[in-house]
Amino acid sequence: MTHVPFLIAAYAVFVLVLAADLLGSRLRLRAARKQALQRQQRQQARDTRGAAAPLGTELSR
Repeated sequence: MTHVPFLIAAYAVFVLVLAADLLGSRLRLRAARKQALQRQQRQQARDTRGAAAPLGTELSR
């Protein structure tokens, strides 16, 4: 009796867990980058819009 099948199964599980961890972290990183880009675009749009248009809360005559 050898332990070769057990070793093969153990290494296969290790590789699968490693691949799942890599995939999960890449997906989280992609989502974080997308959110950061959207936040930056909203901030830039807010800055350009705020300089061009007067505030709606100011009183005018």
